[in-house]
Amino acid sequence: MSTAGTNTTGTDAAGTDAAGTDAAGTDAADADTPGTGPVGAGPADADTPGTNPAGTSAAGAAGEPLHLEPRLEQRPAALLEEGRPLLHALVDALGSPLNVVLPDQIAENAERFRAVFRRHRLTGRIFYAHKANRSSALVRRLVTTDAGLDAASLGELQHALASGWTGDRIMTTGPKDPEFLWLAARAGAVVNADGPAEVEQAARLVRAYDLPRLRVVLRLSGFDTSGTTVLSRRSRFGTPARSLRDLLDTVDRHRDAVEPTGVGYHLDTTSLDEKAAALEGCLHAMEELRARGFSPRAVDVGGGFGISYLAHAGQWDRYTTALTQAVMGRRPPMTWDGHGYGLRMENGTLRGALGLYPAHRHLAGAGYLDELLSRPAPTLGGRPLGTLLLEGLHELYAEPGRALTDQCGLTLGRVLDVRAADGGEHLVRLAMNAGDAGLEDHGVLVDPVVLPRDATPTAAAGRPAAVHLMGNLCLESDLITRRTVHLPRLPRPGDLLAFPNTAGYCMDFGATHAQRQPVARKVAVHREGESWHWCLDEQYWPITRPGGPRT
Repeated sequence: MSTAGTNTTGTDAAGTDAAGTDAAGTDAADADTPGTGPVGAGPADADTPGTNPAGTSAAGAAGEPLHLEPRLEQRPAALLEEGRPLLHALVDALGSPLNVVLPDQIAENAERFRAVFRRHRLTGRIFYAHKANRSSALVRRLVTTDAGLDAASLGELQHALASGWTGDRIMTTGPKDPEFLWLAARAGAVVNADGPAEVEQAARLVRAYDLPRLRVVLRLSGFDTSGTTVLSRRSRFGTPARSLRDLLDTVDRHRDAVEPTGVGYHLDTTSLDEKAAALEGCLHAMEELRARGFSPRAVDVGGGFGISYLAHAGQWDRYTTALTQAVMGRRPPMTWDGHGYGLRMENGTLRGALGLYPAHRHLAGAGYLDELLSRPAPTLGGRPLGTLLLEGLHELYAEPGRALTDQCGLTLGRVLDVRAADGGEHLVRLAMNAGDAGLEDHGVLVDPVVLPRDATPTAAAGRPAAVHLMGNLCLESDLITRRTVHLPRLPRPGDLLAFPNTAGYCMDFGATHAQRQPVARKVAVHREGESWHWCLDEQYWPITRPGGPRT
């Protein structure tokens, strides 16, 4: 059986990356160490007897259900279990699809990251990457904590300021037009500068409009390593580390307008080795800034801490093994039209790479940051990176997006039609489309939860069912997911399917008004005692009790 983090059996010399691994230098230990599973899970989140209701064998034999059960912490699990009547009532009133966010969860997640800072005795700030979700409720709840906010557009910056954030708690990142830079400088936000041209543009704006001296973090990329080669993937963001001196020459010319407060990086990878090499490179860069007469104080490690979507590692291993076998023709197809998620057969040889997010990760979120800070720095005496930050009196900045929105929301879709297909499975049409629950767009495979309209389904409805989930657009390509989904029972018209853990990039990131179909409305849900309360997302404020029906 192949497991996530190992090469797929039977590939040719070109190789096939394991399920969810990175194409550049991710090792087997990258994101899978015990200890960060869901509430109530064992140390390795293992598949002990009784944890797999599908009863699949280790081989995941053809014809047996291959479940991918979602990992649910206490708050969303309670909502799905106890709040079913409320969720049906909300969809009845507000329509399908409907997004539900849990603002209190994001505050809890921020505290988990803060605990890592305390463990390593570090000061600094956790900046929520606002791009992960458009929700006002999440942004407004988080402002009541000690977190910061990462705004990647003019609109996000305006939203943050209107939600109660002050400029000193905001970091601006991403591509920046003059209006974005001007408002950032006007508000006193930190600007994460991608290169000399952005520094030049910011300096011109500061002088032209008599703005306060702008604080900038210099974003770097392409770090060199010593010893064992670690592949550092190419990034469109940041200045190559080898060009740091030229960047500092630019900053030096504009000392009156910009103040370099630190350095950082953004790497689109789950590889701890790559990120450790980048953090080590940033520590060297801090020394170079000091040698040039600057007074930097912060190192920004960006985001990419990830989350674990699935409850059971064994289910993920079985599924990816079975998918590989299906692509190779060793078992029946498991997807619509034999889609291989990046794998393909060419002349009897398996080629390509699974383009999937590692849906089960033993190490993610705050635990991932903890492990990063514990990694040794080979060129700095082999001491832990967190210790070197502390000894250098450096503050730590982090920009989690997906990890801060873990367990913070779900997307509901109403079942409109169920019909049998030729292959024995069923086609389930929903009042939503693929853009409304973008899990698959981000390579995330996880089963939805069936919320029956009838609290006492018939015996026939209680048998496991293989289904294909279809969207409401008049397009062959509008599939909520391309894989065959195994549910504990066949849904019926009027039931809801709850897609869990969509708040991070999978809730509204790709939503459109295609074919004039409605986009999902959004509600914030809050629990007080045994009751659930709700309000529209835009009406949520942390100082007032959410209105709406009481259950």
